[in-house]
Amino acid sequence: MAAKYRGATVEDLDPPPALSTTPTTPIHTALLSALERDYTHLTVLSDRKALLGYISIPHLRTLLETRKVVDTDPVEKAMVKFKRRKEDGGKGYKVITLETPLEELEDFFEGGGTGEKQEFAVVTDFGRRFVLGVATKGDLEEFR
Repeated sequence: MAAKYRGATVEDLDPPPALSTTPTTPIHTALLSALERDYTHLTVLSDRKALLGYISIPHLRTLLETRKVVDTDPVEKAMVKFKRRKEDGGKGYKVITLETPLEELEDFFEGGGTGEKQEFAVVTDFGRRFVLGVATKGDLEEFR
């Protein structure tokens, strides 16, 4: 498997910058921003730029169609919150950096032992202080 990516890392994917929003932004504003840039996921950051979670645009559309949220609701009503610690009910937060080998990224997308497949990864610095970009399963498939 190591030969599959020839030692490449997430940086070799040249991930696009993340498009971010805040928890208090109206859903319609976040949706318009994503659609204008053809993004399928938006990261959600606090006022201090801490990564709180994300919004999946396909899932958001489902929530709007089923009227579980309305477009004037704040993003926080539709976002998936990251659970960074096991005591928060999470499985632990997997840090993906520009230096992460593509084999690890592929494992992350495949569920990496958690059984929960992922479609995208938020690329941060090692200390998770800065969101540097996003990498998608499609980016990885195109790299092969």
